[in-house]
Amino acid sequence: MNIALWIAAGLLAVAFAGAGFMKLTTPADKLMEKMRWVTPGRLAATRALGALELLGAIGLILPVLTGIAPILTPIAAVGLAVTQIGAIPLHVRLGEKQSVPVNTVLLLLAVFVAVGRFAGWGA
Repeated sequence: MNIALWIAAGLLAVAFAGAGFMKLTTPADKLMEKMRWVTPGRLAATRALGALELLGAIGLILPVLTGIAPILTPIAAVGLAVTQIGAIPLHVRLGEKQSVPVNTVLLLLAVFVAVGRFAGWGA
């Protein structure tokens, strides 16, 4: 089970690190072109979300890998699951239903990592 948890956490970390880095570094005008939900009024919140996604990606891997505060890994997974719980209705409301399957997979992977690490399946 530990291998499955590592694979899931690795996939999540790559996805969220990429998304977070993009939200943090893409110029505002290009970000608003790529993501319909980003507006000038939501730009600061989008940048904050990017930072949280990047921190969540780090939190999925580093605590368990180093053995330092490993409880942070399932907490990071819960936080990333919450982002997907918010993303799914947003994409549905904007008519971006093609994003929902990806959001659902990310949600399920994050829940799997959270439950598995809280339950000690990888110990």
